[in-house]
Amino acid sequence: MRYWPTLLMALVLAGLGVYLYVVEFPAQQSEERLETAQKKVLLLDQAAITGLTFKADGTELVFERSPGKGWMLTAPLRTEADQREVQSLLRALVTGSVHRVVEENPAALTPFGLDTPVTIVTITAGTDRETLSIGDSGPLSSTLYVLRESDRKLLLTDMAPKDFVNKTLMTFRRKDILRVGQSEIDRIRLTYPSTEIVLYHVNEKPKGKWKIRYPVEAEADPTEVRLLLFRLEDLKALGIVDPGPARDALAKTLTTPKVKITLHAPDGEQTVRLYQPDPASGEAIAETGPEAPLYRINPTAIKDLTKELFHLQDKRLLGADYSDIAMLAVTTRAEHFVLINQNDEWVLEDRPTEKLNQQAVDLFVSRVANVPAEERVVKQAGPLAPYGLVSPAAEFVATGRDGKPAGKLSIGNHANGLAYAMGQRLQGIFQIRADLLSQIPKKTELLAASSEQKDSRP
Repeated sequence: MRYWPTLLMALVLAGLGVYLYVVEFPAQQSEERLETAQKKVLLLDQAAITGLTFKADGTELVFERSPGKGWMLTAPLRTEADQREVQSLLRALVTGSVHRVVEENPAALTPFGLDTPVTIVTITAGTDRETLSIGDSGPLSSTLYVLRESDRKLLLTDMAPKDFVNKTLMTFRRKDILRVGQSEIDRIRLTYPSTEIVLYHVNEKPKGKWKIRYPVEAEADPTEVRLLLFRLEDLKALGIVDPGPARDALAKTLTTPKVKITLHAPDGEQTVRLYQPDPASGEAIAETGPEAPLYRINPTAIKDLTKELFHLQDKRLLGADYSDIAMLAVTTRAEHFVLINQNDEWVLEDRPTEKLNQQAVDLFVSRVANVPAEERVVKQAGPLAPYGLVSPAAEFVATGRDGKPAGKLSIGNHANGLAYAMGQRLQGIFQIRADLLSQIPKKTELLAASSEQKDSRP
């Protein structure tokens, strides 16, 4: 029985553990939850909120959460709500915390701006309901006085005025004019008064690419197409004219659109027409259908979305992708050499056994393949002498892996950082950055031994 003191101590410790687990810890957690709840302005769970009423400046906006559609505006008209604006408002309410309780059942509301509240927000979550009246700013600009209706407490909160002040019907209406994401679009048709451009997306490996189908069959400039898609996705209404007499009157001023844009996606097409009835007024209008509202938009959107064919084409002049080049002939006024790609390794045609600096050759060939046209000088190549293209300063001829000619680039006179150039991909004479002329290596500089000697110099 000499172990009984140890057993007794173990029993005491076990009892203490049970007491802490069953009584003390739950009580502490309950107290912490109560303390946290007391610091909240809104005691409802955000996920459970199903309705919202926002009153300001004599206007009452009513919202309800619709399964599958998100938040809908139901009064003063029924339409889609701006999901980000509604969620931002809810987040401000749910995350708002109480600095202190100023007074319970306050008799005087005027000192706090609550006799005529800036905003009154009513939130419903099933059968639960809460109304918050927003008053003046507190001692700090980032605080607000709030009267909570459920317990008639006057609260000083950390909520910011910007989340509740100057909010109008337009603030909470959906302003996106097109309802499709960039990744869903597989065809774009741009129709202008005198021409049309059609772009389509091709699912090629390793990644898809955009091409021009009309008025020419050509590669599209991926950067310009991405920019076009971004601007279409970002096309927002600054004002909305709903169906009625005002819309009918405005529609009569709209004749020929500056551009008609049709987007095709697997689930259907969307079309928007952009008008500028009076350019001097700075007003621009978007129309998505005869029965839909008219949207006032920023007039710069028309400039951004009216693109010439040149801007949308792949402007890399050579006409061959780097990965498709099997042979590149380089001719300057000083020398001529031919680079050949054998089993993914570059060699000189006249020195096939000598090792080349592969990194330097890769960089050089990539620069030739990817040099873009900056500006078009003439659409149709005419007299070449004025541009130094009769006897070019440099000329590059690419042969594809199939042994057929794949691309050509000629560079002529240069000044002020730009040079005249012609390429196989685009017809005409263009200006390019003159950097490429100074980046053409001498044949001897491509040799690995020459590069090693240059690197070893102090």
